[in-house]
This record gives sequence, structure tokens and C-alpha cells, in this order.
Amino acid sequence: MKFFIDTANLEQIKEAHELGILDGVTTNPSLMAKEGIKGKDAVYKHYKTICEIVKDGDISAEVISTTFNEIIEEGKSLAAIHPNIIVKVPMIKDGVKAIKWFTDNGIPTNCTLVFSAGQAILAAKAGAKYVSPFIGRIDDSNWDGVELIAQIAQIYSLQGFHTEILAASIRSSLHIVKCAEAGADVVTSPLEPILGLLKHPLTDLGLAKFLEDAKKFA
Repeated sequence: MKFFIDTANLEQIKEAHELGILDGVTTNPSLMAKEGIKGKDAVYKHYKTICEIVKDGDISAEVISTTFNEIIEEGKSLAAIHPNIIVKVPMIKDGVKAIKWFTDNGIPTNCTLVFSAGQAILAAKAGAKYVSPFIGRIDDSNWDGVELIAQIAQIYSLQGFHTEILAASIRSSLHIVKCAEAGADVVTSPLEPILGLLKHPLTDLGLAKFLEDAKKFA
């Protein structure tokens, strides 16, 4: 399973990259705004900087257009920023049409705001490289987001779809583990849940004991 970090914060991206497990980055307009990045030029420059940090990883850059022609034009502009850009397109009718156009023209896409298996099927049929079910938001609605990951994984396996399942809206380290169990190809998470995977009280106790015993040989 690949690990993406879901942020526009450069320091957090660098920290995840230095950990040695980072495979890519996802962002959205909300995350850009959180970092105080405003205006097309500033946003595009920020995407380029992220690509230069991660180098070999896929970087999802989201369109803010909602009509077919506008999505196509914006997507082409985003794709021109760097070869590693993945155009992130919302799960709407014109978005699905645009994903098909991008696929036919060699531009990889990430279909975002997916909340059902039916939507995931449409994204795969249109040729999306990634499909992003938002499992945290599904949990907030009293449904099981991880169960949706498992359902999509089963459908994709049965039907031979090559679209990768990118589990998004991650809220905890447990979410990451459960998504791995459910068959997600990728998980995109804030930095905190990723670092949380490092933690276990028995690790801390064991290390403290080893270090204490090591003093006997000093």
C-alpha cells in the first residue's frame, strides 16, 4: 500500500518524505487556503515546489471548475506544471466526462469526493488512475467508510478494473491499518496518523529497558 500525505504544508511534506515512506501528496483548495496560499499563480507555484520535494511521487492537484470545458482547460494547465501532477476531478457528471477525456489524452486523474461503490464504478469506467473514497466523512454520517473500501476492492477485483483505491479523509492510525486490511492501494493521511503508527507503549518500555541495561556495559 502506498502512503500519500494529505496536506499543503511544506514542512509536513518534508518530514514525511524524510521518514522514507512517502509515495505522494494530495491537496485540495481547503488545504491550500489553510496555508494562506491565494491566487492561481501562488497555488501553481506551490504545486511545483511540492513536486520538487517529493520528486518521484504522484501529486494530486484539484480543479475548482465544475463544467466540462472549464475542467478540461484547468486540468491541462495543472498537468503542465510538472510531469508528476495528477489532475483531481470531482465526482459529478461533467467530472466523469472530463476524466474520460483526460484518460484518452494521456493525463492521469484522481476522482475525488467519492462516497459510494456506484460512483467508484463510474470513475473506473472513465479511466481514473485513482478513486478517492472519503471514509472519515462517511463515518461521520453513521456509515462504515472502511466497509466501502472493501466493497470497492471486491468489485474492482471481480471486474478487472485497474483504478487504484485511494482511501481519503483519514482520521486516525487505526483508519490506515483498517484500510490496508480492506484492500486500499493507497492511503492519504495527515501527518499525525502516519506518525501515530510508530507508537506503542511496549516499544517505549522495551527501549527504556534496553537502554538501562546497556549502561551496565559502559
